[in-house]
Amino acid sequence: MFPIRDHNPSGRTPYVTYALILLNVGIFFGYWLTIPSENELGWFFVDWGLVPAEVSRGEKFSGFLTSMFLHGGLMHLGGNMLFLWIYGDNLEDIMGHAKYLAFYLAAGVVAALAQTLAEPNSLVPMVGASGAIAGVMGGYLLLFPKARVDVLIIFVIFFRVFPIPAWILLGLWFGMQVLSGMATPTEMGGVAYWAHIGGFAAGLVLTIPVFLRLGGFSYWSRTHGEPQHPAAEYTLTKTSIPSIRRRK
Repeated sequence: MFPIRDHNPSGRTPYVTYALILLNVGIFFGYWLTIPSENELGWFFVDWGLVPAEVSRGEKFSGFLTSMFLHGGLMHLGGNMLFLWIYGDNLEDIMGHAKYLAFYLAAGVVAALAQTLAEPNSLVPMVGASGAIAGVMGGYLLLFPKARVDVLIIFVIFFRVFPIPAWILLGLWFGMQVLSGMATPTEMGGVAYWAHIGGFAAGLVLTIPVFLRLGGFSYWSRTHGEPQHPAAEYTLTKTSIPSIRRRK
């Protein structure tokens, strides 16, 4: 189940969102193409990622910032950038460029702190922008709960795109993170579920002042939880590629 786009157009060009995507992609290929071995890459992540055990000893706090611009592979990078592209532009539109950037970085730091508190003795470096992007998703949920998000559902050979309200999709995603975080022993490493949980919660809380400035519950009454601008509509168009019919 993959979100591919939302029906929530932005009123301004999301320069910060674009810059964050370009920065993450540029940094990834900068080290991915130049570090010659998996072993050296592992040590690179130790140096520049967030290692909870080191933070617990009062060392290398820089990892709170640098870790959110590193990714472990193409799928890790691609998934995170897709989510940032879908949800980030609308928050930037509402918050403004500078406040949105500060919001993004703050959510990422809180996400990393949540993972550190969950695994204070872990020596496994945490990398990825998913904690900060989870914050973006939390803010999106508060401001646009009924915005439609197109989800590609793949089941064996069945492919179908369904528009789903954001509150259902993001609520399911957050619930899965909580269940997975509670079911996964912290010493096993792997997916940083508690970073996702902490980032999402931070995004909700940090968006409350914006929500109140817009009018709080009266904002929901005015917009019905839907996009401020007319929702985008996507339709299938005819193609010039000729079809080949099966011969009888």
